Amino acid sequence: MKLIAGLGNPGAQYRGTRHNVGFRVADELARRAGLDFKRAPAEALLARWRRADADTLIVKPLTFMNNSGQAIGELARYFRIDPADVLVVVDEVQLPLGRLRARARGSAGGHNGLKSVIAHLGDAFGRLRLGVGRGDERRDLADHVLARFDRSEAVEVERLIARAADAAERFAASGIDAVMNEYNAGDPATTE
Repeated sequence: MKLIAGLGNPGAQYRGTRHNVGFRVADELARRAGLDFKRAPAEALLARWRRADADTLIVKPLTFMNNSGQAIGELARYFRIDPADVLVVVDEVQLPLGRLRARARGSAGGHNGLKSVIAHLGDAFGRLRLGVGRGDERRDLADHVLARFDRSEAVEVERLIARAADAAERFAASGIDAVMNEYNAGDPATTE
């Protein structure tokens, strides 16, 4: 069994923000598979994706970004999922809008959601970072990630969500190494 967790903040006031791209990827995966989210045996929403190769849980923690690890850790223990079979999908301000970067393990890189997951799982889980751009360096970083995307970014954001969902599907079928090999090279349809 695998677990794909899209990180974000619950509540209508956060919908459409840069910080919630992980939730959007989880929603896209569930939509593609024709699944509905239900309450999980942790503070999260969960959709169980029954696949021929392995069941995959699609998770949206409801603990707010900075405590995401609590729900993910509880679910990994409850379902006995090894950290290597977990993929965390998260926004990344250090990557330009539209860029993806997958890693099999590593540090939080300053991301509080990843810090929380590391505290509950260790660092040996997959992560898929979605570039949301840094924006104006003079602007407070928290304000930037909690802001909605500009209308001019809409097409690129939709491409980002679709490619990230493709990468997450690849993880479910083939693991993190396949995702790194296919998606870290950039998007052949752009100049990324």
